[in-house]
Amino acid sequence: MCLPPSFTTTSPNKLCKLRKSLNGLCQAPRQWFAKLSSKLGEYGFVRSYAGYSLFTYCKGEIFLALLVYVGDIILAGNNTRACQDFKAYLNSCFCKKDLGPLKYFLGIEVARGPLGLFLCQRKYALEIVDECGLLGGKPVDFPTEENQKLALAIGKNLDDPGSYGLLVGRLIYLTITRPKLCYAVHILS
Repeated sequence: MCLPPSFTTTSPNKLCKLRKSLNGLCQAPRQWFAKLSSKLGEYGFVRSYAGYSLFTYCKGEIFLALLVYVGDIILAGNNTRACQDFKAYLNSCFCKKDLGPLKYFLGIEVARGPLGLFLCQRKYALEIVDECGLLGGKPVDFPTEENQKLALAIGKNLDDPGSYGLLVGRLIYLTITRPKLCYAVHILS
């Protein structure tokens, strides 16, 4: 906060009172999301019951979907003009920066092709393999046969079982774009 020009520190009887501040407080993200939600509601967006941060707009032939994650917003729609109009509205309400077409979001790479969008988590998968120290391992088509029965392991317990849970969680996220891994990850979990 910048002090007003009329405020001087030499006056012992003067006090500078901060009425409202959002930045740096625990409530800041909640207040920002509440304000964004109200502005989206004014425009005609409806919050999805499936996901708290997904909003949809449907009017006639126009359909827009908006996803909010922390401070990032992804907008998709079937009408370019409607998307541009909504971006202008959002820019009038908030000072925002348009980063252009989506390329990378939450570990998922997005590529556009003549047949549509392609999602890939190659970088994310390589990070997992590298963290496990298996970068030199040989690739296989299916990591586990179906109906695999695991034997009870005999030996000492893991030093840090939390790291195993973290790895399984990361693998679950990887199955978004690699459904062939679902069964093996299910067995691990």
